[in-house]
Amino acid sequence: MFNEHRIEMDLGGRKLVLESGKIARQADGAVMASLGDTMVLCTAVGQRSPKPGIDFFPLTVNYQEKTFAAGKIPGGFFKREGRPSEKETLTSRLIDRPLRPLFASGYRNETQVICTVLAHDLENDPDMVALIGASAALTISGIPFLGPIGGARIGYIDGNYVLNPTVEDQKESALNLVMAGTREGVLMVESEANELSEEVMLGAVMFGHEANQTVIDAIIELAKKCAKEPWDVPSPPDYADAVAARVAEIADTDLRAAYGETEKSVRQNKISEVRKKVTEAYEGDADTDGSVVSGAFKSLEKNIVRRDILNTGKRIDGRDTATVRPIVSEVGLLPRAHGSALFTRGETQALVVTTLGTGQDEQIIDGLDGDYREHFLLHSNFPPYSVGEASFLRSPGRREIGHGKLAWRAIRAMLPTKEDFPYTFRVVSEITESNGSSSMATVCGTSLSMMDAGVPLTRPVAGIAMGLIKEDDSFAVLSDILGDEDHLGDMDFKVAGTKDGITALQMDIKITSITQDIMEAALAQARDGRLHILGEMEKALSTSRDSISDNAPRITVITIDKEKIREVIGPGGKIIREICETTGAKIDIEDDGTIKVAAIDETASAEAIAMINAIVAEPAVGVIYTGTVVKTVDFGAFVNFMGARDGLVHISELKPERVEKTTDVINVGDKIKVKLIGIDDRGKVKLSMKAVDQETGKDISAN
Repeated sequence: MFNEHRIEMDLGGRKLVLESGKIARQADGAVMASLGDTMVLCTAVGQRSPKPGIDFFPLTVNYQEKTFAAGKIPGGFFKREGRPSEKETLTSRLIDRPLRPLFASGYRNETQVICTVLAHDLENDPDMVALIGASAALTISGIPFLGPIGGARIGYIDGNYVLNPTVEDQKESALNLVMAGTREGVLMVESEANELSEEVMLGAVMFGHEANQTVIDAIIELAKKCAKEPWDVPSPPDYADAVAARVAEIADTDLRAAYGETEKSVRQNKISEVRKKVTEAYEGDADTDGSVVSGAFKSLEKNIVRRDILNTGKRIDGRDTATVRPIVSEVGLLPRAHGSALFTRGETQALVVTTLGTGQDEQIIDGLDGDYREHFLLHSNFPPYSVGEASFLRSPGRREIGHGKLAWRAIRAMLPTKEDFPYTFRVVSEITESNGSSSMATVCGTSLSMMDAGVPLTRPVAGIAMGLIKEDDSFAVLSDILGDEDHLGDMDFKVAGTKDGITALQMDIKITSITQDIMEAALAQARDGRLHILGEMEKALSTSRDSISDNAPRITVITIDKEKIREVIGPGGKIIREICETTGAKIDIEDDGTIKVAAIDETASAEAIAMINAIVAEPAVGVIYTGTVVKTVDFGAFVNFMGARDGLVHISELKPERVEKTTDVINVGDKIKVKLIGIDDRGKVKLSMKAVDQETGKDISAN
């Protein structure tokens, strides 16, 4: 019934298996990719004809994790998978980026790649398995995909590179780098690092590139067995060259003049006017496809900008290839925020705000590999006004989530430990202007904002976006790219780090691959740019403030015997709730007996700590306490004197003289002062009222 095909290979000491022919046979390409016991079903489907009039490639990549893969039931009311998690969104982007440049020119058919995690062994992360599986599914599908590509995760442990480290190994690694590429070169890099040098980072990428060759070989072997007939790619219409010549005739001079404008808004308005002029020239021409005209205009734009940079070294805004735009850094803009910064670089600007919270504000992440709590949150927002547009405000999209995560990776290595600074941090970056690399503006603004909030970062972090223009054997690496240079260029290479090393790196290539030499040049130029930006940031704030804002909660950490936790919490949380309501403080209790008391008002914090200490303190003989009578009996009274702790005042200890009846002296609810005079072998506490002056609280037992 099934025509199955299977390829096995060794990948980082574990078996990678690619299988096809049994599951999802109606997809154009379907591969079950396995590493260890982690299994991902990867499918590729393309429509047989393009939608008329579109001038772009409509590719969709969806990575989805099924909770049954790890033997879990989804949380929430509906008990089923809902909208994509952050991990799923980021992995979808991760797979999309190296695949997109490799589809044949002219292919405009709607194409969808779906990667579904069916099993997770909690040892091998499914993301690279999914990327390899997606590459294999496209390669055998017949869709005009110019792959295959390979992918790998690289760790750096004890000075050695590690191929595809396990989830456990990653905790010990100074590097978490994923990369993808063809046989010829690298297409995509995404990484988080602990201040590693440019040499180490480049070495990791090339180590992964070398490992990819065996993956690519395995996919080719699978394709030899079961690949479908390749689809025909439509050739450009016969009139395409004539359209290109006419568009150039109409637009070349005006378009060159438009790209001579250094201000973004002026430049874009003039480009729009030229585009309108071209469109009007073809109005009513039913024999000419609008997408051909649009494509010719884009090609003319690319040729003008790219050739000028390669021939003259002069960019759109007049800079040379290595110069960073003017930078202005400001802190402390918002009076009520715990920390705030405004970072402006040219026409890109980020308003970044830091808020400090307690353990109760941590985010609970529900992942396949188990639930965990995250105390560092970074959210990036990209409102339409930042690019002078008017549109609907929607929930964060893939771009915002990706930018926020990149900045999160860049900063995380510099955070203090929870023991040194027991706060939850939420950073929000509002991109108020955008013209190139808003994600790196978020990195710089986050660093300044957190230092303004008093978060003791190890060192400030800055980021820069590098671009590339490559034609044949000539290339130019561009520092601090503009939006147009990103759009019309061949690379978006983002590098973040401190003065001592790289903390995050992200690279996307729009051509088929780049060489080691280009990467090396880009990293060296990025380091110079990063150090320059750090110098400009220091003009606003060079180190973290000595104390946190008056508007932020103060956290005091105390430790109690973990056997006493139950007493502090009380039945059903009654005691801890009463302390919080009485004082207004927030209290977090950990299993090891660590208690964190947070309050903006120091008096409230001190009061809460005193109430906790009263509950957990051990009674001491000879100490005088204030207590409340809770019960009277013939032989004395029971007094609550330390939280929930009771002791007995024998009738003989009520007064120096003989007392006939307990209620003649005290009644339930009376506040009295007592001296602890003994604790018997069973832990019973003996108290004396007559030993204490009830007015002054002094010990009079010796009188």
